[in-house]
Amino acid sequence: MLLKLFLSTVICAFIGWITNFIAIKMLFHPRRPVQVGSLTVQGIFPKRQKALAMNLAAVIEGELLSHDDIRQAMQRPEFSARLKDRILDGFSEFLSTRLGGLNPMIAMFLDGPMMEKVKGLLDKELDRIVPGLLETATGELENSLDFRRIIQDKIENLSMERLEILLMSIMAKEFRFIEVVGAVLGAFIGLIQGLLFF
Repeated sequence: MLLKLFLSTVICAFIGWITNFIAIKMLFHPRRPVQVGSLTVQGIFPKRQKALAMNLAAVIEGELLSHDDIRQAMQRPEFSARLKDRILDGFSEFLSTRLGGLNPMIAMFLDGPMMEKVKGLLDKELDRIVPGLLETATGELENSLDFRRIIQDKIENLSMERLEILLMSIMAKEFRFIEVVGAVLGAFIGLIQGLLFF
């Protein structure tokens, strides 16, 4: 009786594990439709790649990344300050090396105190210009970047092999857990069945 109970538990554990293992594999395989009599068999992801791409793109754009996120990032004071500093540094380099290198008189005119005055004037002017510049850049990004279309195209054009590798690398532990749960549930059912019928 113990042998039958053991065999029932082991066999059902194996059935539970192999069922979940096959179900996980069938997410990606077969990649191309296979006709089995009147039934067409194809992996869930290959069969629904376009719908998956469309839905995933909509979720990412609606919930994870949007033009509002970019607008908020570009309107942060620290972003504006960094941009202003880069413009000031670039303009200072242009005045001292490029423009000053053209003519010795210009270089003499742009000595230390005069350069500081020019930079001070430019600093004040940039306080006025940079917010409008950022607003224009944000508007241009909104008009030219269609997140949903970009994400959808990337997912649709992703090969199934690559998609499988990506998902398996991200969810390998979760898939293994599903297999183990199948084995544990199968073993439990086999044990109950053994106790009831043997």
